[in-house]
Amino acid sequence: MTPFGEKLRRLRRERGVSQKDMAAAIGVSAAYLSALEHGRRGQPTWVTVQKIIGYFNIIWDEAEDLQRLAESSHPRAVIDTSGLSPRATELANLLAERIGRLGEDELEQIIALLRPARPGG
Repeated sequence: MTPFGEKLRRLRRERGVSQKDMAAAIGVSAAYLSALEHGRRGQPTWVTVQKIIGYFNIIWDEAEDLQRLAESSHPRAVIDTSGLSPRATELANLLAERIGRLGEDELEQIIALLRPARPGG
C-alpha cells in the first residue's frame, strides 16, 4: 500500500463510502480505485487527485497534503544516480537493498530527515 492509497482508503471508510459508489462518482472503475488503494497502480493523475479532492470536499492544507501524498506514492520508485556522487549511488543502493527491513521508527526518521520543513510550520 502507498501513502496515498492508505489515505484514500481512510477517507473513504470514515465517510462510509464504497469503492463502487466512489468510483462511479469520480468516473473511474472500482478495480482502478482498489488498485490505487492497494498500491498496485502508480501515481494517480493530477485530474484524478482533483476529482478525489472534490468528491470528499477537501480544502486547503488537507488538499495539498493529498496531492503531495499522490506525488510521493509511486509503488516502484526508481532512483537515477547517473551523474551524482558515488555516495549518492551508495545511498540509493542501500535503500533499495534494505528498505524492507527498516522499522516504522527508522522510516519516520529517514523521512523527517529528507522531507523539507513546511513554511510556517
